[in-house]
Amino acid sequence: QVHLVESGGGSVQAGGSLRLSCAASGYRGSSYCMGWFRQAPGKAREGVATFDRDGSIAYIDSVKGRFTISKDNAKNTLYLEMNSLKPDDSAMYYCAAEPDEMYPCSPYLPDDFGYWGQGTQVTVSS
Repeated sequence: QVHLVESGGGSVQAGGSLRLSCAASGYRGSSYCMGWFRQAPGKAREGVATFDRDGSIAYIDSVKGRFTISKDNAKNTLYLEMNSLKPDDSAMYYCAAEPDEMYPCSPYLPDDFGYWGQGTQVTVSS
């Protein structure tokens, strides 16, 4: 059974930084597409970034240049380095994984991901 546990969330002021981690168990991380998604109160779930099986990476436009997704296969851990944080980045951040290669690995397709963590809260104050 795939199990994903996020950590690293917190409260920061605008312009600050946070590093999220997603510890994965129950599978070998290199064979999965993994991603970070977020959802703010009253808003739809939104993709942030994805890390594909071949190492290709995709970001949504609003975080390009500020966020960096990375993965340590030896530790089975996915990371999201977030810099220059803005109040609009405030949300619950979720880690997700999908093993089936028939699904494209894209932050714009959250419904393609079959496994989700419980989330970690990020709050950015102005």
